[in-house]
Amino acid sequence: MLVIGIAGGTGSGKTTVVNKIIRSLPEGEVAVLPQDSYYKDSSHIPPEERCKINFDEPASIEWTLLRKHLDELKNGRSIEMPTYSYLTCTRQAETIRINPRDVVIVEGILVLTQPELRDAMDVKVFVDADDDERLIRVIARDCIERGRTPQMVIDRYKDVLKPMHEQYIAPSKRYADLIVPQGGNNTVAINLLTDYIEARLRKAKH
Repeated sequence: MLVIGIAGGTGSGKTTVVNKIIRSLPEGEVAVLPQDSYYKDSSHIPPEERCKINFDEPASIEWTLLRKHLDELKNGRSIEMPTYSYLTCTRQAETIRINPRDVVIVEGILVLTQPELRDAMDVKVFVDADDDERLIRVIARDCIERGRTPQMVIDRYKDVLKPMHEQYIAPSKRYADLIVPQGGNNTVAINLLTDYIEARLRKAKH
């Protein structure tokens, strides 16, 4: 099993990179563990307080469960991955069955900040993008998917996203084996990454 960590700032194009990798490999060969599925449950916090939760710091993630699930997959066992609702800021009752695959992608803004997770990765990737590009993508996404107004997104960017990016996410770039500038638009870097993955898989099967 090949474990790939893909990090980068909010709106950097991580999901685009992940999807291009999945499409380039045979169907059913890739499992994805998104960091966002492992947010700690906030159902015990009053709804009006949940909107104040900082989702961009490492303390918001249940890293021990993510690492445990990654170990289970490495040992050939299926897992029940949690699901999380951004609308209610709570973990859902439903889980998603993830089966072991030749390639497991661990994806999220903070996945390279955790030493125990980095140790489990064979390839570490950081998807980079200009701050203004990321902000435009975050505004578009949060207004459509998370019910926020543009002003709410801009305020959150200034108060939370930018400081957390500078404190946690940007420094984790130093741990990357490969940096992908221009996010999902960098087809050369993505092709290099997929070629490397395919070569590793071929080698493992021989």
